Amino acid sequence: MSKFPKLVLMAALAMATVPVWAETYGIGRPALPEEIAAWDLDVHPDGTGLPPGSGSVEDGEALFADYCAICHGDFAEGVDNWPKLAGGDGTLADEDPLKTVGSYWPYLSTTWDYVHRSMPFGNAQTLTDDEVYAIVAYILYSNYLVDEDFVLSNESFAEIELPNADGFIIDDRAATEYAQWTGEPCMSDCKENVEITMRALVLDVTPEETKARKVKQLVNATNPRNATAQDKVAVVVEAPAEDEPAAEEATAELAMPDPEMVAAGEKLFKKCKACHQVGDGAKNRSGPQLNGIVGRAAGAVEDFKYSKPLKAKAEEGLVWDAEALSAFLAKPKTYIKGTKMSFAGFKKEGDLEAIIAYLSTFPD
Repeated sequence: MSKFPKLVLMAALAMATVPVWAETYGIGRPALPEEIAAWDLDVHPDGTGLPPGSGSVEDGEALFADYCAICHGDFAEGVDNWPKLAGGDGTLADEDPLKTVGSYWPYLSTTWDYVHRSMPFGNAQTLTDDEVYAIVAYILYSNYLVDEDFVLSNESFAEIELPNADGFIIDDRAATEYAQWTGEPCMSDCKENVEITMRALVLDVTPEETKARKVKQLVNATNPRNATAQDKVAVVVEAPAEDEPAAEEATAELAMPDPEMVAAGEKLFKKCKACHQVGDGAKNRSGPQLNGIVGRAAGAVEDFKYSKPLKAKAEEGLVWDAEALSAFLAKPKTYIKGTKMSFAGFKKEGDLEAIIAYLSTFPD
């Protein structure tokens, strides 16, 4: 007998020994109550399904740094293409809206349920209930929705209403539209004109040439030992006249930000991007746009609603020179008591120099 008929015979004998249940495949068993409970994690908008527990913003900040910041940033501002969880206030009508917990999500239950069910990435459902409460509390704080002493619990949960709670409508397409979709589908010439309505650049998937890169090109073009072929093509720098004083050359070099420092500052600015914009087309978000911030009078951006403490500083004549920016960005809540900015501050002196160097490359 060949090998193939033997395999068929063995399979038939094996099937003959399996109990055949009426109207079933004869495999599996009913799920046990504890197995169902492990998957029955739904939390409703009114808090139904929440387990008892609580967590503070303070505890959540430490937990967020340990479990979440690697993808979502220290301040929920997002890292690279990982989701931003904070910011985006007032952007939903923009061409490129920033959809976060604070700007877009309608119910806090969605945040709690998702963190509880799916996070941390690659190690889901390892957080305790209290840790989930604390992390969600910190996300609320990062969106300026609660104060720094706030404690989220199953009892206080229903008191939190997200800004976009009324921004959704009931899906009534089954009653209003499905009837229109019957019949033969259109397969050609279905639309008179086809237009491009969105480009990859707007979707943040096409990298832009950064100002740090431009500064690097400018510096390298003046120093042939460092310049690449691309640098030499990108920037044409006229050679100084022979009779120009050497002191003027030195002054020009000193005025140009160190390209490495600017590049480091650009990376650090990722901590600020959830709330602030720079560059062409920069808009106010939950924080003002920062073009021209170095040397600008405090509270000078039009159409931005500054906090009362900052307005008071502005009336006292505060100017954001390098010294003032350095002091503020080191300890914002100490420098301006009552500031709405939740950023804890840059801890390293080198970071302060780098972020100011980067900001200095964006004039008004």
